[in-house]
Amino acid sequence: MKPTDASIIVTYRCPMHCQMCNIWAHPTTPQEEITPKDLEKLPRLKFINITGGEPFVRDDLDDIVRVCYTRAPRIVISTSGWFSDRVIDLARKFPQIGIRVSIEGLAEKNDELRGRQGGFDRGLRTLTALRDMGIKDIGFGCTVSNHNSSDMLALYQLAKEMNMEFATAAFHNSFYFHKYDNEITNRQQVTTDFTTLVNRQLHEKHPKAWFRAYFNMGLINYLNGEKRLLPCEAGTMNFFVDPWGEVWPCNGLEEKYWMESMGNLRTATDFDTLWNSEQAEHVRSLVANCPKQCWMVGTVSPVMHKYIVRPTAWVLRNKLRALCGKEAKLIKQH
Repeated sequence: MKPTDASIIVTYRCPMHCQMCNIWAHPTTPQEEITPKDLEKLPRLKFINITGGEPFVRDDLDDIVRVCYTRAPRIVISTSGWFSDRVIDLARKFPQIGIRVSIEGLAEKNDELRGRQGGFDRGLRTLTALRDMGIKDIGFGCTVSNHNSSDMLALYQLAKEMNMEFATAAFHNSFYFHKYDNEITNRQQVTTDFTTLVNRQLHEKHPKAWFRAYFNMGLINYLNGEKRLLPCEAGTMNFFVDPWGEVWPCNGLEEKYWMESMGNLRTATDFDTLWNSEQAEHVRSLVANCPKQCWMVGTVSPVMHKYIVRPTAWVLRNKLRALCGKEAKLIKQH
């Protein structure tokens, strides 16, 4: 099966000093980072996420985006929003681009967690400028930790008032984040806040919000140590490319469990050869038995589309409950 989604980690350089991520402490150098020419080997896809680090530190990001648009119709860049002028300049050249600014709370909490004063103001100004330009595919991304689940609810309300997208994630440990001690200790409070978010999303008018409620229900299961709501098909439906060109099934790998690359995009003759190699098949067998039960959008989104009947059934049942004034039912996966 050919993949539909890819995430390209174009750099580990980053101006932020986030508490939940140590990418900034392990920067790559411009000379070693994957090039736009390397990305010409990518297959035809439905969606590409360009991420980092901070993608807007790349002087050749325009060229990277241009190549990616020859491979997929939809591109979304994940950014801190720190380099406002660069974000706006790129959006002028590619008005169909998607931009997600990572904001971890309201001003004080965001700047504390992301390690740079003024980060909230810059991110918000960037999003406001993009909205005023007429860029449609924009919004917030919030990583929920011990410290900001109540602020998550405030950000959700702010995103609604600004008519912007609102994406969530939770603490994870992995090679990608260069972090292995993230742990949510106030699980009850975080779970309660996520449950509130789920019920608010089910009361929205737009079906997209209802399916986001399903995704957030999956985060509740993850936080409570339950099994994934849908099978993980990382390395089958999607892949990640790191700054050196290594192709990984996901961004949640840890050496204490297992960690193997499917191959290197730079050195591969072509993508199909890499994707169909014995090593790639071996990695897929490891994914099938992976103990981590991650629930991250890069690996969840493609399987939500593939197994759409299951999320849809949950959405219909719980939208009906919402209309009757009842709360969503938790999904237990044993």
